[in-house]
Amino acid sequence: MPVRSAVKSSLGAVDAIRSATVVWAMGGRRNAPRHSAAFARRVVRVGRRHMHALLIDGASAWAAQARNLHILVSILEAEGIDYFCIRGSAEGVPTVAVPSRQRAQAEDMLRLAFEEAPGYVGPQGARESQMEPGDEAKSWRQLRRQQVLRVAWYVTDPTQQLVFGAESGCDVEFWSEKDGRLIAPRANKVADDVPASAPRRSAPQALFAPIPAAYATGDAQTLAEFAVRLPDDHAFPIDVVYTWVDDSDPLWRERRDRVRSALTGEPLHAQAANDSRFTSRDELRYSLRSLHQYAPWVRNVYLVTAGQAPAWLNHDHPNLRVVDHREIFSDPAALPTFNSHAIETQLHHIEGLSECFLYLNDDVFFGRPVKPSHFFHPNGLTKFFQSKALIPAGDVVPDDLPVNAAGKNSRRLIAQEFGSAISQKMKHTPHALRRSVLDEIEEAFAREHHMTQHSRFRSPRDIPVASSLHHYYAYHSARATVGDLRYQYIDLSADLAQRRLNGLLAHRNFDTFCLNDTVTAADPAAQSAMLDRFLNTYFPVPSPYETTGQVPGIGRRRGIEAQGALA
Repeated sequence: MPVRSAVKSSLGAVDAIRSATVVWAMGGRRNAPRHSAAFARRVVRVGRRHMHALLIDGASAWAAQARNLHILVSILEAEGIDYFCIRGSAEGVPTVAVPSRQRAQAEDMLRLAFEEAPGYVGPQGARESQMEPGDEAKSWRQLRRQQVLRVAWYVTDPTQQLVFGAESGCDVEFWSEKDGRLIAPRANKVADDVPASAPRRSAPQALFAPIPAAYATGDAQTLAEFAVRLPDDHAFPIDVVYTWVDDSDPLWRERRDRVRSALTGEPLHAQAANDSRFTSRDELRYSLRSLHQYAPWVRNVYLVTAGQAPAWLNHDHPNLRVVDHREIFSDPAALPTFNSHAIETQLHHIEGLSECFLYLNDDVFFGRPVKPSHFFHPNGLTKFFQSKALIPAGDVVPDDLPVNAAGKNSRRLIAQEFGSAISQKMKHTPHALRRSVLDEIEEAFAREHHMTQHSRFRSPRDIPVASSLHHYYAYHSARATVGDLRYQYIDLSADLAQRRLNGLLAHRNFDTFCLNDTVTAADPAAQSAMLDRFLNTYFPVPSPYETTGQVPGIGRRRGIEAQGALA
């Protein structure tokens, strides 16, 4: 049968290029045999249903979506079906337009493809409960009145904690034809009425299914209107900066204790130097996993440390660089420092850092796929996320918590510069920052900035440059807006911590979350075990930023046309 032969040929082509495919990005093995774990089929639980999924080492949200788009366009091209990828659909998933006159042919091809590689089809915006087996004729009959279909070949990781299904799928729109024009079945932001004879052109698949800059997914067919830069595209690079410390390092601890014992003058607040402030439970490993899993649009990652680095860190990753405090502090006499406020005053001095960047502590995680628009407007304006918690009234007093003293100082400076009184703290989220704004703050508040840089531990005189002052300064100078994202903060020392962690695992419905404690746990071993269980379950897939599970030879511009071969 010619159609079936074309389908097998298409899937065979995807199979053949797996040595330069998404299997690399996901930790799979080159030329793995079909009976291996890399290409094994599993029946997984999705809600109340059991679904077929391809088990792949290193499965990720971005790779699952890129794989689905690649498979879809490969199938259409195998039979010569006309199509073009579109942008700007309301659903925000990769979308392919097919003329309605070729619908029957496209459906036949897809149904045969689903016979070769089990997957699912459903209506526009389908929930998992609406997805039906794509190899069954009745599934297509039930959808005959639908002008937009969701198709997906499901993927899971070896632990089967992650399943990428309907939300990682692609939409197929059937465009009707009238008077020589193709008309879209639903609105998009670019063009919903085009000449049927409009020339097709080639564009990177990454334009329609975002992937990390280090990889490539080949090209797809589109129209000129959908291949150009749009006003709501984030055309500028966005980097990520982490600050990190390993308190288990005996040299670091000895240096901290020596500096602390040599302090004179006012005593430190109990929260300024307690062990919980510096404790590392390997959160950075999992925060980087969340970054790789859910934010493929990030360019470079900078890890700012006091001459330390985790043993598991992949120093050969082309988009990762460890930055020593000595590289960025404008006054080396301020080192060593054990004050995060001091370190944050110097982040904009990182060489090569993009103008727009995200600043994260290692206890902040991405909980589901996020976009640049969560943190930046397309014109570069930053977004910040206010907490319901308030900065206490009045001036700084000796027994203020360090965070409250810093908030009061920030309020004083904003009132001094702009005449308004701020009252809200910020959520513990990734902070969207601009280097130019940080430069201005260093100049505008030179005295306070200098004092904070030289404060070796948190002090009542500190200003919170990166976590608060930047946001309010940028807001008052028309370079930032109040943003909104779904976020949760969990105090690991709280009695309900385990229940809240269980809720995160069950629903996975927060954009970002923070796992933190401000006091030393009564049972540190039990707390660490609780956190370890949660992080390994939520983020089971190693990232390219770590050596464990790293694929030898992975590097910039590795192809990832398909997330593993179709088994």
